[in-house]
Amino acid sequence: MSITGIKGMNDILPGEVETWQFLETAARNLFATYGFAEIRVPVVEKTDLFCRSIGETTDIVEKEMYSFVDKGGTGITLRPEGTAPVMRAFIEHKMYAQEPVAKLCYIGPMFRYERPQKGRYRQFHQIGAEVIGIEDPKIDAQVLAMLSHYFEAVGIEGVSLQINSLGCPECRPGYRAQLIAFLEQRLAVLCDDCRRRYATNPLRVLDCKVPGCKEATQGAPAILEHLCESCDNHFAQVQLYLNDLGTPFELNPRMVRGLDYYTRTTFEMVTTRLGAQSAVAAGGRYDGLIKDLGGPALPGIGFAMGVERLVLMLGENRVAAARPELFLAALGAEAGRRAFALMSQLQRRGVSAEMDYEGKSLKSQMRRAGKLQARQVLILGEDELARGIGQLRDMDSGNQEEIPLDALLERFTGAQVSP
Repeated sequence: MSITGIKGMNDILPGEVETWQFLETAARNLFATYGFAEIRVPVVEKTDLFCRSIGETTDIVEKEMYSFVDKGGTGITLRPEGTAPVMRAFIEHKMYAQEPVAKLCYIGPMFRYERPQKGRYRQFHQIGAEVIGIEDPKIDAQVLAMLSHYFEAVGIEGVSLQINSLGCPECRPGYRAQLIAFLEQRLAVLCDDCRRRYATNPLRVLDCKVPGCKEATQGAPAILEHLCESCDNHFAQVQLYLNDLGTPFELNPRMVRGLDYYTRTTFEMVTTRLGAQSAVAAGGRYDGLIKDLGGPALPGIGFAMGVERLVLMLGENRVAAARPELFLAALGAEAGRRAFALMSQLQRRGVSAEMDYEGKSLKSQMRRAGKLQARQVLILGEDELARGIGQLRDMDSGNQEEIPLDALLERFTGAQVSP
């Protein structure tokens, strides 16, 4: 009986991984131009970290976390999202003492136990960015502009930026009370999940995808109509700066985030190309999170992108596997030894080279070179070896020429072959 992978946790194979590498490299390079440094945190954290940050009444904590008690009796959890672990590291290492403003980015796997579907898996991957220590709405606009810039840089089209404000601890309680009162009149038509959480996490009801709930909440109070003066001014300036930067956006007063720590500006990059999984990236402000986790009272804002969804969005524009520059097709034992040495010299100088290791026929070796999509093939038999030359064939044009073996390295690298 063979052992298979765990449901919802996928292998990323050669031919696919090149697209992932492209997306990750593009993020590292682009984010660096905006002043971000990469941080790497463990995939496992203490369970309390997520209960305190995400919120005990959220779907993630209630139903989706991979949590267990380790041999030392500590409750630990495979991270379901990246912001809380990054904030934990920021606080634990007192990074705020070195520099009060931090721009951090991360790439890695997250874990949530939910029904696998297109673009949503139990192990999924995120590219994220966080800015700590800046309250000015200019940073909100810059983060959103950087996110839009990334989608342009990797060639993903068909996405739009939607923004909203969730207010702050001063204005949200009044809105929350009005929303609960509104929902109480409609409990009979809400789904089981919404009836269960309407009193503890009422904003999530507005985000429910069940048709009956969407219809029942059409006339719900809008958070934007209940912002305090400070939040209202902050959100107005975010929009002003986005216009100054030429970053298009849409207001979505019904958009909420599923994590308790969000305040003020929240946002999503959405598409209609992935069915129900419309959000490709999402984030927002979390001005009270660092203090709640035991750190200083510093504001923060960030986002995460789902890499699996980015790959789906690229579609036919996915990155092809790299083609070997040269395939060495050798006939005979002595020719095979010489080809093996030449291949090693080329590889040490950064040239992608391959060969047949088993002495197969020329036809078989040429078939292998074609399958690898090698750009050129060097054919080396006993006769060519005796003359000190090889037959160099361009696989795209079909042109073939003789080349001295001593000139091969110079042809590909500009360096001379050692005698």
